[in-house]
Amino acid sequence: MFGKIKEKLSRLAEKLSTLIETREISEKELADILEEFKLDLIESDVAYDVAERITELLKQKLAGSRIPRTENVQVIVRKAFADILRSMLMDPPNISWEIRRKCEKGEPYILMVMGVNGVGKTTSIAKLASYLKEQGISVLLVAADTFRAGAQEQLVKHAEAIGVPVIRAKYGSDPAAVAFDAIQHAKKRKYCVIIIDTAGRMHTDQDLMAELKKISRVVKPDFKLLVIDALTGNDAVEQAGVFNDQVGVDGFFLTKTDADAKGGSGISVSLTTGKPIVFVGTGQRYGDIVMFSKEWLIEKIVGSNA
Repeated sequence: MFGKIKEKLSRLAEKLSTLIETREISEKELADILEEFKLDLIESDVAYDVAERITELLKQKLAGSRIPRTENVQVIVRKAFADILRSMLMDPPNISWEIRRKCEKGEPYILMVMGVNGVGKTTSIAKLASYLKEQGISVLLVAADTFRAGAQEQLVKHAEAIGVPVIRAKYGSDPAAVAFDAIQHAKKRKYCVIIIDTAGRMHTDQDLMAELKKISRVVKPDFKLLVIDALTGNDAVEQAGVFNDQVGVDGFFLTKTDADAKGGSGISVSLTTGKPIVFVGTGQRYGDIVMFSKEWLIEKIVGSNA
């Protein structure tokens, strides 16, 4: 992941190095090179507005620094890019800590998971449940997808594999009622976190979006997690915007990053909505999950010394 952005950043530094070796680079030359880099970012699935902000900040940093010919331009460009990402991105809340804090008060932490069809939502829920279980947190899964045939069986299969309980209901049941009843059960049994699997839906399906709003209104989740497929490019930005506007999103779970060489969509969904990436799926196994941090992302793109 982020291989394309890393490659384009190196190419940007090489172009600057070539010019600086012979003379001082002009503002126009810098602007032209950064305009090309902006297009490179867009090709790497970075949203246009985000790419424009990044290149404008790079221009300010590089034009103001007047890079000496004796300096390592690669290092300077990578550090400038890293500093920009640090200023733009946000670290997520520590979900495990928030769960424990609420559990100490005798209340389950309610985590509602949403996403369009095919993003890997149910698998991501299983990864998250396994991740929390390994930290000693008691987890209850809720199959509130009473719409798609086979959805509940899929969640049950994952639950059995990782050893966590799951509550399900008849297909056609009211998902909000299923989730509400599960919360009452969780309170009685002293579960620390309840993870609600909602029906996958296209963000353009108004009836199903209305159903999500109802579930959210009834259960009042502590955190609404939207699962985003890193391979969907700029469509991910549109999905994030619609879900955030209509239901509200607190953070993102980015999936299929092991198959995505670009990585721009992950940066874009966070920067366009102002909501953090919280978890990243890095492979097919239950343990292939990383809690996101901006330093993790920066290291992936520019290395550990920027």
